[in-house]
Amino acid sequence: MEAKMAPFHERKTGPHIAGLPKEWQKAQWAHIPEWLVQYKLASTPEPKGFQLGQSLRGSLDLEELAFSEQTIEETTDTLTIQTTLEHTHGYVLRHQLIWPRNAPYVQMATIIDNTTKTPLTLDYLASFSLGRLTPFSPGEATEALYLHRFRSQWSAEGRHERLLLEDLNLERSWGGYSRRSERFGQIGSMPVRGYFPWIALEDQDQQVFWGAQLATPGSWQLECSRRTDKVTLSGGLPARDFGEWWKTLVPGESFCAPPVTLATVQGDLDDLCHVLTRAQVKSSGEGSQEERDLPIVFNEWCTSWGEPSEEAIEKSMGVLASTRTKIIVIDDGWAEKPVGQGIQHNGDWETDRKKFPRGLGPVAQKIRDSGMIPGLWFEMEVATKGTKAFSLEERLLRRQGSTVQVGNRHFWDFRDPETVRILTRKIIERLREDNFGYLKIDYNETLPSGIDGEESPGEELRKHLLGVQSFIQSIREAIPGIIIENCSSGGHRLEPSFQRICDVGSFSDAHETWSIPIIAANLHRLILPHQSQIWCVLHRYDALSRLRYGLAATFLGRMAISGEIDALADWQRREVQKAQDFLDCCGEIIRNGMSRIIRDLSPSWNCPRGWQLVSRISPEGNIPASCWTSICGP
Repeated sequence: MEAKMAPFHERKTGPHIAGLPKEWQKAQWAHIPEWLVQYKLASTPEPKGFQLGQSLRGSLDLEELAFSEQTIEETTDTLTIQTTLEHTHGYVLRHQLIWPRNAPYVQMATIIDNTTKTPLTLDYLASFSLGRLTPFSPGEATEALYLHRFRSQWSAEGRHERLLLEDLNLERSWGGYSRRSERFGQIGSMPVRGYFPWIALEDQDQQVFWGAQLATPGSWQLECSRRTDKVTLSGGLPARDFGEWWKTLVPGESFCAPPVTLATVQGDLDDLCHVLTRAQVKSSGEGSQEERDLPIVFNEWCTSWGEPSEEAIEKSMGVLASTRTKIIVIDDGWAEKPVGQGIQHNGDWETDRKKFPRGLGPVAQKIRDSGMIPGLWFEMEVATKGTKAFSLEERLLRRQGSTVQVGNRHFWDFRDPETVRILTRKIIERLREDNFGYLKIDYNETLPSGIDGEESPGEELRKHLLGVQSFIQSIREAIPGIIIENCSSGGHRLEPSFQRICDVGSFSDAHETWSIPIIAANLHRLILPHQSQIWCVLHRYDALSRLRYGLAATFLGRMAISGEIDALADWQRREVQKAQDFLDCCGEIIRNGMSRIIRDLSPSWNCPRGWQLVSRISPEGNIPASCWTSICGP
């Protein structure tokens, strides 16, 4: 669309400018080119323009950066452009733009190298900064620019917002002095709590979108800001004044901000989201064959409600053996818990011999003998009150000298090698020795903005969460072929860095609600549908309409069933079987298609009114023959 780019205007003109002193008129910029990087050192003055507490963009550090060199590195798979900027004090910033060949998106990384002889302390480092938006308007693009983002809460993931910049009070100031900013993000260890780490700007007049999706396991920030006519998008780690993050680099040390995927499209929101989610596709060689076939899961959580037993698992197994269900997951409640303690008893993970007299191994083997894969639940990052682990304070996270406690939970310290050794014995060896092939990783509370350690609270939290992800990767290395589910009270960790190291994500905990298909459709814009595990809880009292409503929702991802599977009537079981048969032939479209969402919905998800259509279109634009066969017969 280069031909549609507007002429470049350097200075503003107009009646409100004409009356100013001549020297002031010269400073009325219509557009000031933005730096490719954004950062701030603790040693420099705070940026001006009334923005403290809202933004750290425009630091004085930028004014002493100079272009050093630009290199291009090409491989069979990627093209990388690295732009090096050198500061007068001697340190270097490197901006990397990585294009996976033939991909409709790019990825960016920003690295700072302390090449001086003294320590440098960062207060802020953005992963990306995208300026000159929109290039298709000669001025401010009045009432044409919209900010897009997705809100998220427990059992209410992915509520889309489309906000006119004027409604956000993001018109430029008349004199161009103040920077106006809409900064948002998430603080703690649940990266999808409040918002998804995703942002986009729409030029409605040109039907063009620019979007970015961060890959980060903890705290983050994104920002839409404006000083002149043009708008900037930026984001990455939270700044010191937002998430208690700062970092000191010793001489010779380098630091890289979290990776980000960026894309631009001419089209609509679904076009943009399709491009950004495609960046999350793993290579075809990764994962087990069972996982690539999108196996149907039975999780007994809504069957036993935290009281699983060998007898109950065998009862469900007898019903499921004749269905297309491939995985049976034993959820919370399999471990011993002290008298009077509620659900989610974590840390010691000793098998409750009253519920499983022979242990978990024989049950797992019986599931395998029936032709299915056994799965086990762990909330591996916490220790709950009443366990021995709860008192191992030298292995637990601390803040301001005290052990972090949220509700009845303490948190293991994944920066500590001894913690990793303990959890390797309790979790990895358990899964391997008992021959489990599926792991559900749950996480049901969030850490604060920071924890104690050698560096800043926010930096220590970041290092701890990288340790968590490293441990998850070690599980896969120790047990090849294991299928790993990313669950955090449903959807609190549905972001690229966690989805990358897991096979599937739990779409939500909204498994008893009318909002299931609404939330499941939302997630088509944020994660890959074949990684979105959608629950349908089956009850013996379900009418046909309710049963079909729940089963149909699972076609928006991969199916997970739970509930009173052994108490269903014959006609209800036939409905489940019919849905599973049809879903089985849709794997190609679910894995490789493109989604479009059309809706006319009321604001309430608890009491929804209206309608929703989600179409999932195969890359070839046709319906696979297997689906026609399922619908019409051979």
